[in-house]
Amino acid sequence: MSGDSAASAPGKPGGRAGRPVGRKAAGSRWGRFLEGGLLQGGVQGSPVLRLFMRWVRRPLLPVMRLWRRNIQLKVVVTTLLMSLGVVLLLGFVVIGQVRNGLLDAKVKASQSQATGGFAVAKQNAEETASGTVDDATTADGRPAQNVIEWMSDLVSSLSSGGQGAFDVVTLPAGNDTGGGRGPRASGYVDPFASVPEELRERVDTSPAAAQSYTRIIYNTDKESQPALVIGKQVDDPNRDPYQLYYLFPLTQEEKSLSLVKGTLATAGLFVVVLLGAIAWLVVRQVVTPVRMAAGIAERLSAGRLQERMKVTGEDDIARLGEAFNKMAQNLQLKIQQLEDLSRMQRRFVSDVSHELRTPLTTVRMAADVIHEAREDFDPVTARSAELLADQLDRFESLLADLLEISRFDAGAAALEAEPIDLREVVRRVVSGAEPLAERKGTHIRVVGDQQPVVAEADARRVERVLRNLIVNAVEHGEGKDVIVKLAAAGGAVAVAVRDYGVGLKPGEATRVFSRFWRADPARARTTGGTGLGLSIALEDARLHGGWLQAWGEPGGGSQFRLTLPRTADEPLRGSPIPLEPKDSRRNRGLDDAGLPHGGAEKSATVPAQPAGEQGASMSITPRMASVAPTADPTALPGNGGARVVPRPTSGTRRQDDTPAADGPRGVSSDRADAGSQDVEQQGEAFRGR
Repeated sequence: MSGDSAASAPGKPGGRAGRPVGRKAAGSRWGRFLEGGLLQGGVQGSPVLRLFMRWVRRPLLPVMRLWRRNIQLKVVVTTLLMSLGVVLLLGFVVIGQVRNGLLDAKVKASQSQATGGFAVAKQNAEETASGTVDDATTADGRPAQNVIEWMSDLVSSLSSGGQGAFDVVTLPAGNDTGGGRGPRASGYVDPFASVPEELRERVDTSPAAAQSYTRIIYNTDKESQPALVIGKQVDDPNRDPYQLYYLFPLTQEEKSLSLVKGTLATAGLFVVVLLGAIAWLVVRQVVTPVRMAAGIAERLSAGRLQERMKVTGEDDIARLGEAFNKMAQNLQLKIQQLEDLSRMQRRFVSDVSHELRTPLTTVRMAADVIHEAREDFDPVTARSAELLADQLDRFESLLADLLEISRFDAGAAALEAEPIDLREVVRRVVSGAEPLAERKGTHIRVVGDQQPVVAEADARRVERVLRNLIVNAVEHGEGKDVIVKLAAAGGAVAVAVRDYGVGLKPGEATRVFSRFWRADPARARTTGGTGLGLSIALEDARLHGGWLQAWGEPGGGSQFRLTLPRTADEPLRGSPIPLEPKDSRRNRGLDDAGLPHGGAEKSATVPAQPAGEQGASMSITPRMASVAPTADPTALPGNGGARVVPRPTSGTRRQDDTPAADGPRGVSSDRADAGSQDVEQQGEAFRGR
């Protein structure tokens, strides 16, 4: 016996579980079909269904877009649907009442007419039986009557009294058709087709009158019509039972009901249209000022601060317009004040920076003289001369950064773009960061430099950006590897700098580009940065029309990505390198403690590199890679934003967690006492985080 038959066999332990499993599997397949096919606009593996769904959805997309954006359409359509439902419900109730009233009146009148006809037929039979008879007698001694002629005369006399208001039909009782007592009918009515079989059986078994609804069928070309049939079993002059039926047409009642239906439909349609027009007018009075306010708000956001709403009346809409105008006026005033203040600040920074250059030059000359003669001084004075020279170098770097920032703020920064190979820029930056990397015990590796990465850019500004990123990665990498990755795809090129240091906390990736911002002021800066490096780097990236973005996770390092267009003034649509690296905790399926989800083994902080990637890396100086990086189709475009993987709450501490003193990286210049630490000069490379 196969597994399927064994599972479904009665009496087996798994017999009853077989069918629910099958239904569950079928339900899951149907759910996957809906979720992945119909609801998402396509069906996997079925081109015909995908084409059909695309053909169905295409005309609906503009309608759905209009429905989502137009509140007036929503209100009008909702009013129409609700009013249509009310009119339909009211119409059903009214039509039901009218139909019941017409039928009740017709039934009462028909019953009265039929009762009189049954009495007349009975009386006629009794009078005929007691009158003059022929010589022929029946077997029991009673005189034989001409029943056939009598029956025809009875039908004719009874139907003539109605003047076409009803028809009369006689049928033999049961299946007895002997003695010539066949069916009789007035008005060319088909007796057997017009009288229901069920009604005939009821009349045979009950002496009382019975009624039913039917359709009168004629033996001519006349169309059938609905009718009420009332029948009763009576005796002929020979005291033989027969069935007498009255057929009352309901044509007039049907016409009356059709007239009522037509009147209600016309009135209901008129009411629905009228309610829709009223709703449209009413909503228009409310929506028009709102649309006007939305348009003016859009123009205000575009910088046209002189826009105002037109206010008429004293109602709530007018009060809204006045409040909106006051808000716009106050907003314009505040923005003007902020612009004036910002202009004054930019001018102050620019003027101070320029004015400080002259005394700084004089102080620099005097400091150089003192520094050159430090060997003749006592040790304390000689050390002071060295510190003075170091801090003057740092002061000059800060002054140069302030001048650069003032040029960006004033809009005077110019881009000198020319085709450059980013691999050469990366090699120069890595070579310049070699001394700092050796002192930190950091190994710099470059990936993806086996093919040219050419873009139209300003080599000086791109080198400054990469110098900030690489020096910061070395400084905050805590002696772990720093990976520099290059890639090009489509109309964009990218350089990503990955470190495995302390990382970034949630929210810090968006603030790391702020001027003089620092995550942990208690953390010492050994390279003497000014705190403006990443701010200048961000402005350089924007000047190229590119993106500078950051990603980080606490304790898992960070990655900074620079994306530039291949051609100047070409808009970016994506980046060849994903912002979140593939070795992040989320992509590796690890939690904050470095444990696999559902596992118990500890993972390394820095994942082991594949053999191909190790061969493609370089130590300080680039070497050719064996595997070319490919563009990640899931890389999302951005505009200078950033994303940080938050640290989940966990009671397990990482084995490689740094002490509290080595907290998250800062971006401002170190404000600690210059005499408490040695400051090393690296030129513009010191403009880091």
